[in-house]
Amino acid sequence: MSHSYRFGVNLTISASADEWNAKCRRAEELGYDVIQVPDHLGMVAPFPALVAAARATERPRLGTFVLNAGFWNPALLAREVATTDALTGGRLELGLGTGYVQAEHDAAGLPFGSPGERVAHLRRTVEELERLLGDDEYLPRPAQKSGVPLLIGGNGDRMLELTARHADIAAFTGGRTVRGSTTGQLAPITAEELDERVARYRKFAADREEPAELNLLIQMVVVSEDRETAVRPLQEYVPHLTVDRLLELPIVLAGPLEQITAQVRAQRERYGFTYLTVLEPYMEAFAPVMRALRDA
Repeated sequence: MSHSYRFGVNLTISASADEWNAKCRRAEELGYDVIQVPDHLGMVAPFPALVAAARATERPRLGTFVLNAGFWNPALLAREVATTDALTGGRLELGLGTGYVQAEHDAAGLPFGSPGERVAHLRRTVEELERLLGDDEYLPRPAQKSGVPLLIGGNGDRMLELTARHADIAAFTGGRTVRGSTTGQLAPITAEELDERVARYRKFAADREEPAELNLLIQMVVVSEDRETAVRPLQEYVPHLTVDRLLELPIVLAGPLEQITAQVRAQRERYGFTYLTVLEPYMEAFAPVMRALRDA
């Protein structure tokens, strides 16, 4: 089964109630299919923010992108998921990840753990959510009778195997954590490295009855005739990459509208990405790309 395009915007900037409502309505006006929120200290609390987004809008689905499993006790998380799904009228999509910012765990007084320990906790969380929310006697009840769709984000083999087994949506960040960083610094992976990661996921998912939706988090969108100038600010963060190499990254969309839409279509053919998420600063810039892709 081939999935249709879907587009999400991850709202990362805290706001007053009126400002939050206004930008959620703007996302709906622009045509985004999903309004998403992250799970980082210093940003909005995910579940109340999504309930507020539901009250401000009518159509978009609402997603966590993604919850840091290390912040959550599975039993308490099940209650939050069910309540939020009920209060949003069955519009919730649950995104989960291991968490990758040690400094946030330190600030919260929570153990960070090794990569293997974090994946193991995420696995236990997913399995417990499935057990609890799949029980007809469980209260509170989510609104979606078929279950809240699950997105899992990650690139490592253990994460890809977990995603293949449990997730309705497989999310790829296009980056990896810089070794030794406690602040969650990410380094982009090349198009060829992403080829290998997606192929690895497909191997793990070979026996699935229904293929998962594949998601990619886009880090930059600039509609411009001058592609090189558009991406030069990124070199501050990845000085080892030339401008030409930056322009080849799957997570960077820069250039004339026609070229960007062609890149998105090419990446759909190459990797299978039909669900794209952009960060809040690029919400307006990506809107004409969405329209062009839908009109094609």
